[in-house]
Amino acid sequence: MPALVFDCDGVLADTERYGHLPAFNRTFEEFGLPVRWSDADYAEKVKVGGGKERMRKLLTPSFVAEAGLPADPRLLDEEVARWHRRKTEIYVEIIAAGTIPPRPGVRRIAAEADAAGWTLAVASTSAERSVRGVLNLAVGPELATRFSVFAGDIVPRKKPAPDIYDLAVARLGLDTTATLVIEDSRNGLRAARDAGLGCVVTTSAYTAEEDFTEALLVMSSLGDPPGQGPDPAGTAADVLSDPFGAEPGPYVRLAALEFLLAAVPGAH
Repeated sequence: MPALVFDCDGVLADTERYGHLPAFNRTFEEFGLPVRWSDADYAEKVKVGGGKERMRKLLTPSFVAEAGLPADPRLLDEEVARWHRRKTEIYVEIIAAGTIPPRPGVRRIAAEADAAGWTLAVASTSAERSVRGVLNLAVGPELATRFSVFAGDIVPRKKPAPDIYDLAVARLGLDTTATLVIEDSRNGLRAARDAGLGCVVTTSAYTAEEDFTEALLVMSSLGDPPGQGPDPAGTAADVLSDPFGAEPGPYVRLAALEFLLAAVPGAH
């Protein structure tokens, strides 16, 4: 049985810029921490997999001293955990408000895959509460029940390590040659490829200039015909790289993904 596995942030919705970044900054403000990340700052932070891991990058000796934080590593870990719990709460509130639109084509292609009997999953380094909130937003609560969710700290290493995809493959009994991943970042592409999975990339706010050489297909989004997506007028996607000749056009259909699985088994 074929399978389609989505990353979350930047793939299901443009959550990095409009969800995670403001949630981090509100958390820093609430805890009185001497840092606020600009959009340009965050473009670099997203290259680090995991929210707690991004926060830990702050903990230079000078930052610890300025913020009046404990020097003991164990106590610092507890502080980061507190920050991250609060950040997740703020982020979930932002998602629940419904102000972040899903990315084009996600609900449509997921519904097509589900109707065709494909296995659906999400594999993300974000906290599980966050991922489930975005999934419900992106595909609707009913279709979301069809997805298996692998998220957060359930693996020892986060992307670009392949651990989260390895876990999804093992838990769901997936055939790696019949599984496609949809990612938006170089780190995600590396994780999928190192797990032996083919990867389609839909570039997002912070990733358009990254190297996606090993991707089977690179699009600006999955696209939506008029009347079938978040924008009633539709969203035509740009084909950025199509090395195997899938010819998806402005709206990626399931047939293009089936073509990639059939035409390039050696690329998995």
